[in-house]
Amino acid sequence: MSKLLLIDDDDEVLTINKKYLCREGFQVYTTSNPVQGIQLVKELQPDCILLDIMMPGMDGFELCSSIRRFSSIPIIFLSGKTSENDKITGLLTGADDYIVKPYSLRELKVRIDVLLRRAKPSSPITQTNQISFGDLVIDKLTHKAFFKKEDLQLANREYEVLLYLASHPNQEITFEELGTALFGTYQEIDRRSVMVNVSRLRKKMSIDPLLERFITTVWSKGYKFEAK
Repeated sequence: MSKLLLIDDDDEVLTINKKYLCREGFQVYTTSNPVQGIQLVKELQPDCILLDIMMPGMDGFELCSSIRRFSSIPIIFLSGKTSENDKITGLLTGADDYIVKPYSLRELKVRIDVLLRRAKPSSPITQTNQISFGDLVIDKLTHKAFFKKEDLQLANREYEVLLYLASHPNQEITFEELGTALFGTYQEIDRRSVMVNVSRLRKKMSIDPLLERFITTVWSKGYKFEAK
């Protein structure tokens, strides 16, 4: 049974979401206190976190950033903030998805299922389930990437970007191609979301010049994974 942690200062939202998700077979924990939320993430190790943005004391953006310092657990923002800038900020702070309130509980469940499938390892690691470029190893079963045997702590979208680019070494990958791979469909307005996810990945890869060199920008077109 997958564990969910819901963090929201609206008790009614917590009650409604918990009731529905429990009925769908999830083990659900809730809190309206962001600080307690951090502690619960560490104690419970949930499979997915549903996070509000507008909360007293610590907003969801700050809370998401704090969680990302020690965990790559999938995070979905559930927020009444509808602007593009809010959605971009949510992605930049480390969220894997962003759903605007009011939303369909059925859609919420489907989005949770998608993230859980991506995060779940299915069998023991074998060499054929890895892509390696020098000290960079991408494990397709655990959905993790390692550099010099250290886990890069990639969020799901960051991992998907890296995997897709590394699966097409030395090829120019357009924004449209990468966006379609990430989201299933692509419109020109999705370009910024693609760029945000790549930017997040490159920031984590900037820890070492040998790692940073792998992804280069193809001006006005997209990106390339430099495997040479």
